[in-house]
Amino acid sequence: MNSALDSHSFAASVDDPFYYLINFRFVLDWVGERYGDLLDARELEVIAAFHGLPQASQALLVRMIMRKGTLFRASKLAYPEIGATREAAEPLITQGLIDAAPELTLDALFGLLTKAELVAAFKDHLGNAKARKPALLEALRPSFPGARRFAVWCPASDDRVYALPLMALCDRLRLMFFGNLRQDFSEFVLADLGIFRYERVAFSQASRAFQDRGDVDAYLHLHRCRERFEAGDALEAVLAEVPPAFVDNPWLESRRAKLLYQLGQHCERHALLHIALRLYEDCSHPGARLRRLRVLERSERFETALELAGEMELTPESEAEIQHLGRVVPRLRRKLGLARPVRRDPAPVERIDLVLPRPEDTRRVESVVREHLDEATGPVHYVENALVNSLFGLLCWEAIFAPLPGAFFHPFHGGPADLLRPDFQARRQAWFDACLAQLDSNAYRATIRKNFVAKQGLQSPFVHWGILDEALLERALACFPATHLRLWFERLLRDIKANRAGLPDLIQFWPDRDAGGDQAQPRYRMIEVKGPGDRLQDNQLRWLDFCAEHGMPVTVCYVQWQQDGTAP
Repeated sequence: MNSALDSHSFAASVDDPFYYLINFRFVLDWVGERYGDLLDARELEVIAAFHGLPQASQALLVRMIMRKGTLFRASKLAYPEIGATREAAEPLITQGLIDAAPELTLDALFGLLTKAELVAAFKDHLGNAKARKPALLEALRPSFPGARRFAVWCPASDDRVYALPLMALCDRLRLMFFGNLRQDFSEFVLADLGIFRYERVAFSQASRAFQDRGDVDAYLHLHRCRERFEAGDALEAVLAEVPPAFVDNPWLESRRAKLLYQLGQHCERHALLHIALRLYEDCSHPGARLRRLRVLERSERFETALELAGEMELTPESEAEIQHLGRVVPRLRRKLGLARPVRRDPAPVERIDLVLPRPEDTRRVESVVREHLDEATGPVHYVENALVNSLFGLLCWEAIFAPLPGAFFHPFHGGPADLLRPDFQARRQAWFDACLAQLDSNAYRATIRKNFVAKQGLQSPFVHWGILDEALLERALACFPATHLRLWFERLLRDIKANRAGLPDLIQFWPDRDAGGDQAQPRYRMIEVKGPGDRLQDNQLRWLDFCAEHGMPVTVCYVQWQQDGTAP
C-alpha cells in the first residue's frame, strides 16, 4: 500500500502554489487504491487522462472543479501559478475534459455576463436598458427560447466559455473518499492550516464507505431526489423517483427514510395528509411513527390513532416518543369518551425566580444569571451541553475512535461514521464497558486528564475544546460524583442524537465545602435559565426529569427584567 497514504501525510502545504492540485491527486490515488473495483471503464479512462496532462492543465481543471457551477468564462480564469490559462485549456479540450463550445440558454448567459455586457449584446431588443437583470431576462426570454453557443450570442466578444462535464464524476469521487457529500476539498486546507485537526485512526483496505458500486449509485440517486425536492420540483415527480426500501443495507435505508420523512413533513404543511400518512408508514426514520400518529389525529381517525399509540407504548423507540405519547394518548382517549390514563408525575425540580436589571448590552440572559449567582466559593460556569458531553468524550475516547470497519475510512473524520446508527454502542460494547468501569475507582480521573492533554484540539463529536479549560475540568472532577457521571454517560449512549442536547445552561461548583459549610465536601448544582416568555423545551424537560429522579441537584431559574424604578 502507498506509504504516503499509510502515514496520512495527506495535505500539501498551502505555501505550495499547487497545494490544491497535490491534494486532488491524493484523492485520486486514495480512491484508485481503495475503490478501483467500483469505477467503470470510462471513469478509469478519465482519471488516466488527467494523470497524463501537463501540470498547468491539471491545475486549471482542478481550479474549475473547486469553483461554483459548471460554466466558466476564459477571461475569469486567471491564476498566477498556472500562467496562460487558454493554453492550459487546450489539452483539456482535446481530451474532452472540458467543452469549449457549449450550448448556452439565455438564463445561463445571464449568469455569465455583467449587466453592461448584456445591454451591449441585446441593445436592439431592449426597451428599458435601465431595468435590473431579472427584469431584462424576463423581457428577453420570449424572443430567445433556444440555446446557442457563446460566439453566436456575443459575436463581437473575443472571450470563450468552457463547460465542465465532469462534475458528476467529481461528486462520485468525493462521495467515495468522504463517504458523504457534505465535505469537500476545503478539508485539506483547513487541516493544513491547523484549523481542523483529526484523530488518526488506523484503517485497513476493508475500511471503505462503500463495498459495492450499486451502493454508490443508490446514494447519488437519493441525493439527486433530495436536490430536486429542495429545488421545487413537483412532489409527484420526486416521489416517483424514490426507490423501494434497501432491505439489505441499513445505512442506505436510513438515508431513504430521512428523505421520506422530509417529504412527509412537506405534505403535512400543505395538508396533503393522505400522502403524508403513506410516506410515514413506509418510513423508519426516528420520529416517523409520531408524525404518523399526528396525521391520523388531524384526519380525525382517532380509533386508529389510539391503536397505533398502544403499539408504540409497548415498544417505544425513544424517551422523546414516550414523552409525546404522554400528551397525545390522553387527548385521543378524551375525544373517544374514554377514561384518562394514569401517568407518572415528573420528579419535582427546584425553582428559582429572579428579578434582575435588564443589561444595557446585548448579553444573553444566561450570562446575566451566571454573573448574578457567581461567588468566590461557588463559581458558576456557562456550559450548557458542553461539560457532560466533553467528560464523556474524554473518558470514552478509545471506544469512540475504535478502528472498526466502516467507522473510519479517510483522514478527515471528526467522529465515527456510524455514530448515530442503532448499533453504534453494541459494536463497541467491550470498549465502552472498559471505559465506564473506570468510574468504579479513581482511574477515570487519570484517563480524562490524560486525554485532555494528549487529544487537545482534535475534532470530536463530544468534546467542546472552546469551553473546557483546565480549571473547569478540575472543578468538575472534584465535584461530580462518579455515580452521576455513569448515569449521564449511560443516558447519552442510549440515544446520542437526542441526549447530546438539552442539558442545563449553567453549572455551579462548591469545591471546598458542603451545604452547611461544616465539612469540606465538594458539591454542585445544575441551573437551567429561562428568560421572560421562554419555556422549557422537550429535551430539557427530559434531562431535568432524569436528573431530579436520580437525586442530582438541578434547578430551573426563571428571570424577569426589573422595571424602571422597581426594586430588585
